Parts: sequence; structure tokens; C-alpha cells
Amino acid sequence: MEIENRIRNLMWTVSGDYALNTRLDVASFSKSKYISMYDAIKQGAFAKYFDTNALSMYIVKKLFYGVEEPVLMNIAQICVDLAVYQKIVEERPGVCNIRRKAFEAMLDKDFRKMNDSFIGRVKLEIIRQFLNGKGTAEKRIQDVLDVLYPLEEASDTMEIIQAVDRIYNFAIDRSFERKHGDLEFVLNTSIEELAEATWQDFLDEEMYESVLEQMVDQVNQQVVSLEEKESAEEKKQDGPKKKSVVVLDEKALEKMNSYMQLNFGKSYLSEAEQKRTDRRLCNGAHADCSLYYTDGILQNPVLINAQYVNAKKQTDRNLLLLRNSKNMVKRNVDIMTHNLKRSLVTRTQQEELLSEYGSIIPSRLWKLGRTEDTKLFRRVIRQNETDFVVDILMDASGSQRDRQSQVALQAFIISEALSNVQIPHRVMSFCTFWDYTVMQRFREYDAPKSENRKILQYTTSSNNRDGLAIRAAADSLLQREEENKILIVLSDGRPNDVVVNRPNSRNPKPYCGDYAVKDTAQEVRKARNKGVYVLGVFAGKEQDLQAEKRIFGKDFAYIKDIRNFSNVVGQYLQKLLDW
Repeated sequence: MEIENRIRNLMWTVSGDYALNTRLDVASFSKSKYISMYDAIKQGAFAKYFDTNALSMYIVKKLFYGVEEPVLMNIAQICVDLAVYQKIVEERPGVCNIRRKAFEAMLDKDFRKMNDSFIGRVKLEIIRQFLNGKGTAEKRIQDVLDVLYPLEEASDTMEIIQAVDRIYNFAIDRSFERKHGDLEFVLNTSIEELAEATWQDFLDEEMYESVLEQMVDQVNQQVVSLEEKESAEEKKQDGPKKKSVVVLDEKALEKMNSYMQLNFGKSYLSEAEQKRTDRRLCNGAHADCSLYYTDGILQNPVLINAQYVNAKKQTDRNLLLLRNSKNMVKRNVDIMTHNLKRSLVTRTQQEELLSEYGSIIPSRLWKLGRTEDTKLFRRVIRQNETDFVVDILMDASGSQRDRQSQVALQAFIISEALSNVQIPHRVMSFCTFWDYTVMQRFREYDAPKSENRKILQYTTSSNNRDGLAIRAAADSLLQREEENKILIVLSDGRPNDVVVNRPNSRNPKPYCGDYAVKDTAQEVRKARNKGVYVLGVFAGKEQDLQAEKRIFGKDFAYIKDIRNFSNVVGQYLQKLLDW
């Protein structure tokens, strides 16, 4: 208690904020009082000069995408140290001596551990240059130092975040941005998506924020520590330790269905119907998965929780865009309606031809026996009167979050036009959480036009298991009586489903990369072989274009602007109607 009070007073003195209440690493004092003291000084200085929660929240979000936690944390520690040291030593020159002795203690205790990793060697070089004067290092390390040392002049937390992100992406994992996204994408990760990685903690919480506060607090304490984080390889060598993956116990499994209801709304299927559907559709690559059919949390909530509030806020944003785009929406609906009506009229027109059979034409009977013209009859040819049914399936994973309102508006335009020409259609979205692929229904095939506004409840979160979603949508279409069945899929060409490892339960094979693309392409081919027209509308990044082509073949459309979604779909439908 006495040691903790001394360290806390030191932190308070440096920060000037005696209300600052963060956890302190008292155990490090037994290793070296100077390491413990310098950590407390850094913690106080970091809180004084920067936004600690902003950096910690970035780290939490970055970890969500599967980065190696010890490596990321070690990079963050170095960045924080360089960002605060010059500032605090100008106010308190004695800190220089404390830092020197802390660094010397680290060399005594952790030299071998630091020397075993690249970031550890970067830290060793910084220590060496502080103790012996700046110099040059090997190129790879020098490239990192060139990013780190400018932080001594940093005045904004974003500069620290950018440095951490740049070092990790270009010195540790060069494929990160290609697989997941850039810094802006990471920072835009929503609270709901963070629940994916630690959902077990959230089962007992009505609001996400309380759990996130605990996570952020843990990171706050770690980023100012000098302790070298163990790599995954070192953990293996040291023997079994706490797993970094999420492990679900039996009690948690029992809560899972309740959790789905809390965060995605009640299912409109009975328990028996749900089991029959899973047995019929969840097999092959999706044998360890489940489908969850819902009208959404706003339609069938269990209680007013954070998910409900966030869904309501996004719906309000979607409705605001609709109001602000009223003239554009009306114009697009009218154009699409006109084009579809024209094509439908053409299909139902009748054409009369002279023929050798049919209804006799009395005025032509004089030709009988007098000419070789035997076409004495009138035959009526009816154009193709076959009917149509359409399914619109929208990717609602986190990758779509930047364009949620635009996607909702474009789907609304399509639905309004289809309603005007009385073509039955259904609009659904899909995302995958845990082993559930959530199929959210906005309107059913034969629903009245007034149901179209529910499309504006479209929100995004979590991952996407495209193959299972397409299989489920095609299955519903095949149960319809209409002859021409059309499935339109809006996606980003990146099927990706994070797997959660859990004992005594199902463990789906990781669904990502080439494996996921092949499976999704196979489901598209199966649907087409059964008579379903499938159009893929690609709204992702250009580097994923080849994957989209592999999935949908020649029947896909690439739109760089989501505002062209309704136009592309309208042209495709018109082409099918004109056949």
C-alpha cells in the first residue's frame, strides 16, 4: 500500500490532475524502483499532454482485426515514451536521471528477451542511443527510428496513433491494409463490432460502454509500461498460458440465443422451424453454423439497449438522407418504374400472323385452289407472359458502415419501383456474428408498398459469410411459384467470418480468403443451375475486384459510387424482362 501511494503521488504530481485514477503496476517496483517510478512519470505525463483514451481505443480496435497484441503494445510503449519524455524533462530535469537508471535496469533484466524480437531490438537501439548518444542503426531499424523520433515534437494524440499504425503495417505486417483496411477504416470500427471479439463479456452487460471502459483502462496501463511483452512464440516456449482466443464455456453457450435476441431482435421463426432450416441449409462448408432470421432489433426488441439505440440513430440518419434527397429519389423511382412498365407491356402484347392454321379468314377463301397461297388463317401469338420474383440481398457487415445510408436509400429506390410495377420482391441484409449468419428481413415478397420504408432500418456490423447467405436467399426463391427467379447481391467481394474457438462445441473452419471466395462462387453456380438468375453488384475496393469476378462470373457489375446501385439493378431487370 505504501509503495502504491508513493507511485500514485508521483503520477499525480506529474499530471497535475489529482482526480486521475488509473491502475498502477506496483509489482514492477520489486524488479526495479526506477522502472516503476519512470512508468508512473510517463503515465502522468501522457495523461497531461495527450488523450490517453483515444490511443487506447485505437489499440482495442486494431486488436479486433487479429493483430499480435504483444507486438502492437510494444510499439505503442515506445511511441508513448518518445512523445512524452522531452516534454516532461523540460519541466522536471530530474526525470532524465530516472529514465537513465530505468533503461539500465531494463538492459540488466530484459536484454535477451528484447534481442529476440525485431521491435525489441528497436527498443534496445533507442536505449543505446539515449545512454551513449544518437548514431546510425541497421537500415530496417533505422526506418522505424525515422518514424519514432519525430514524435518528440508531437503535440496531438493522432500523431502517436499514426506512428503506431504505420510501424505495425509496414515493419510487422505489410498485408494488414490489404486484408483489413487503412487507419481510417480501423478508427471507424463501431462499438457493436468490438463486441464480436469479446462477446462473452457483453452477455452480462446492458450497455457496451462499461466493458469498453475496462478494456481501455487495461490498455492505458500497459502502454506506459517498460515491461517487454511476450511474443506468441515465446509463450509457446514457456509452456501453456492463458489463450488469446475467446473461449466459450457451457454457461455462455446457453446465453448465446438470448444474446442474439438482445442485439439483433427476436427471430420470426419458431424454435422448431429454426432447427429444420439449419438442418436443411447448414451443411458442407457451413456445417457448424446457424441461420438467424429476424426483422431487426427495431421491429422485435427484447429491451432498449445500446444496440437498439444505435440502430435507431442509424435509421434516423437514413431517413434524413431520404428527406434531403426527396427529388432525386422520386426522379429515379419514376425512371425505373417507366422502364420496367414498358418492358412488361412488351411482354404481354399480342401479335397476329397469317398462318396455315388458326381462325379462318373468310375474305381469303377465294384463294383456295386458285393460288399457291395456303395462309388462309389468322393465328394470334402471345408474347412471353411468364412472371418474375426478385430477392435483393445486401451485405450488412462492418465493411459497409461508411455507406450505410446510401445503401439503404438505393435499396429503397429499387423496392419502390418494383412495387409500382407489382413485381413481388423481398429485401434482406446479412451479416455473421459468432456462428450465426443473421438474415434481416425488411420486406417480404408480397408485402404492401408501405413496408418499403423499413429498408431504411438497414445497419451494419460484424462479419459476412456470403456463401451461406446466398444459399439461404436462393432457397427461399426456389420455393416461389414464379418462373423467373432473380437474386441480386450487393457485396464487397470479401467474404470473411471470424471464428471463435470454444470447447465442447462447434468449431467452424475459418471462412476467409480463397476458401471463402471458392465457396461463395460455388453457391452462386448452384443457384444458377437451379434456375435462379444471380447478379453480383460489387461496391468494394479495386484490389478485391478479381475475387468478385471469380464469384459471379460475367453477371456482375462494378460500381465505384454506391449511388449507381439502383441504376445498375434497374438495367439488369429491364434486360431480363426484355428477353
